[in-house]
Amino acid sequence: MPQLALAHSFWQTYDSLEKQVKAGVRKAMAKFQELSVAELHADKGLHLESVNNARDSRMRTIRVTDFWRGVLLAPDDGSDIFLLLNVVPHDDAYSWAAKRLYTVNTATRALEVRNVVAIEQLTPPLEKAAAVSSTLLYAQHSDEELRHLGIDDQVLRAARAIGDKAQLEAFGGVLPEDQFEVLQFLAEGFSTADVYHDVVAERRPKDAASEVSDSLALAIANTTTRITLVTHPDELAEILDKPFAAWRVFLHPSQHRVAYRVSFNGSAQVTGGPGTGKTVVALHRVKHLLSRSPNSRVLLTTFTNALARTLYDNLSLLLDNEEQLRRVQVTTVDAFANRVLRDLSKRAPSPITDADERQIWRRVSRLLDLPWTEQFLAQELRRVVLAQNVKTREEYLAAERRGRGLPLRLQQREQLWSAMDAFAAELRAAGATTHLQVCADAAELLGESAASEHRFDHVVVDEAQDLHPAQWRVLRAAVATGPDDLFITGDPHQRIYDSRVSPRALGIAVAGRTTRLRINYRSTAEILGWSTGLVTGSQVEELGGDGNDSLVGYRSLLHGRRPETAGYQNEQAEVSALVERIRGWIERGVISSEIAVAARFNIILDKVHDRLQAAGIPSVRVKDHPGTNVDGVRLASMYAMKGLEFRCVAVVGVTARAIPFAKEITPLDVDRQQHESDMLKERCLLFVACTRAREALAVSWSGTASPFLPPTKDSQ
Repeated sequence: MPQLALAHSFWQTYDSLEKQVKAGVRKAMAKFQELSVAELHADKGLHLESVNNARDSRMRTIRVTDFWRGVLLAPDDGSDIFLLLNVVPHDDAYSWAAKRLYTVNTATRALEVRNVVAIEQLTPPLEKAAAVSSTLLYAQHSDEELRHLGIDDQVLRAARAIGDKAQLEAFGGVLPEDQFEVLQFLAEGFSTADVYHDVVAERRPKDAASEVSDSLALAIANTTTRITLVTHPDELAEILDKPFAAWRVFLHPSQHRVAYRVSFNGSAQVTGGPGTGKTVVALHRVKHLLSRSPNSRVLLTTFTNALARTLYDNLSLLLDNEEQLRRVQVTTVDAFANRVLRDLSKRAPSPITDADERQIWRRVSRLLDLPWTEQFLAQELRRVVLAQNVKTREEYLAAERRGRGLPLRLQQREQLWSAMDAFAAELRAAGATTHLQVCADAAELLGESAASEHRFDHVVVDEAQDLHPAQWRVLRAAVATGPDDLFITGDPHQRIYDSRVSPRALGIAVAGRTTRLRINYRSTAEILGWSTGLVTGSQVEELGGDGNDSLVGYRSLLHGRRPETAGYQNEQAEVSALVERIRGWIERGVISSEIAVAARFNIILDKVHDRLQAAGIPSVRVKDHPGTNVDGVRLASMYAMKGLEFRCVAVVGVTARAIPFAKEITPLDVDRQQHESDMLKERCLLFVACTRAREALAVSWSGTASPFLPPTKDSQ
């Protein structure tokens, strides 16, 4: 019986097919697996046939429906493995197949594809220009160096003619995947040694043969990042029917080295842009740590309740048994600290909301006749007093105020400490506290209770960029210092709560144990490029606070539609257009639960909910924690989108009044440095919301658009 393998290019197409075409794919592939190789060639229903004038003689097409055909690569090495490459309208299938050539990369040993016709057409004009050019992109790299990285003769010829990054990007959709990625890394200034380590060595199987083989079966086995091998008939139906959420625990081999490293000699850190798989790496790290000892206990923690539930659901998919799952506590940092304080102090803390905190600061400011706003006072408590664990007036007078742009005289510090005392006194009188104070108190209690059930063998931290120093202290106290104590993932460009921290100052050293992930496996290059433009040029502080972070080298290998942006005369017109857009996504076969609508304010989400319901389209709010089996378009604030992902995302209400939101911005005349930090936080918030999209992104507004958006056409 023939075996079937599914190429990544197939999945890109399959997700966007209409329901009846998907049904045709399932039926055709099921029949394909029932026949012998001889029967397959003779079957008139499937109509397997060669492609005339194909650059790759192994190209075949197969009938899916009357108007759609599947494109496959047939074995010519005596094996029985067929590779399903794409599902294309009938007339386009032959043209698509004829232009493409599949070869084995000489360095990674992986199967990769090129549009050989396009390369042949693009190269000669560039060679003419290169003959008279004084600068060429790869002039400093020898042929030997490039061949060592897997660059073959045709690609080498093209590379020698490329003068700049713009010309390189013109080859983006036609060059072999691994070779194009190598050229991109070199163009960004990475050394050949770094490229070999980060790209080639990570993708080349450890047991790869020393000699390059043309065997299709072997090449497929070496290409697990882009090919899924179906091992038995039942598995095909399971894979094709698998919900999108199930793919969130898939680990690419380039991430495997970090997740399954036997041990780190201390804390370790993984950074990277949205969609690079940091959370997936964290989940697999939990699995690895649990497998090392039958008694080890792991705390897996993140920032929000919605994220904690998502982590638990995905971990349930990944772990081998219930016993392992019982040894993991999945929770937010604040919930963990609350539990520690409740259990160890025998008192139930009652944290106030941010709005309540600001009301108290307003009363304190009026009572003491202070010249500062409640926003400034709250930030001083958060970013200086609680961040440095300041306990006394003397400590505050001597404290550094890094990141606070407004200098203070000694008398002003005295005034501010009186305000801190008054704030604390009002909380005590009400029997209340703040979330960060709960964390500070919990950290002290854990430090005094070495044998507590709230101490773990390992702590894995997701979305670390938004954790406050007080939250870091409670995590530090939850695990003894030593090998594999903390495993940390985060992205400074997704920092939306303005927390700055130096882990080293809190006893968390990651020097020499930090890995950066650069490849986005979630969003298309079009979505990624547009979204990255929202924060390009901003100075983003590294996760450890020792310098600025950069998205250089951050890229996606997926391609699709460009994001759609549109302005409307009023909100009613915007919401009406949104409903029709969502209806179109659903008609194309997207399940409603794989669609999300994000907005800055809940008031517009309420209107979207009502209009969707009136249109017969189910919707649910993310804050209500719907399970993966609950139908309905997901509605969420931009903050609640953090860490989530969907096939299609609409970001609505992106107006000049909402992004940036004036109440969240410190005035320039109060604190210039904090003003700039607040503006960056707003940019990052929009960046986070937009990068949740996998294959379709739509951004809209009514009236005046946010100044963060790139220039666009007039409103509709």
